[in-house]
Amino acid sequence: AEPKKLRYRLLHVAARITRGSRRLRLRISATRPWRHELTATFHRLAALPRPAS
Repeated sequence: AEPKKLRYRLLHVAARITRGSRRLRLRISATRPWRHELTATFHRLAALPRPAS
C-alpha cells in the first residue's frame, strides 16, 4: 500500500489492544474492510528481527 493510504487506514481503524497470557493482541472488528491487510502488516512487522543494542 502507499504510505499515505496505509497511514490513513492505521489511524482510522476501530480496534482494541488487549493483553493476556503475557501477549499483546490487536482486536480488529470483523466488519472492517481492511482487516486482513492490517493483520498481515502487523504479522510482517512482528517477524522483523529486533535491532541490536
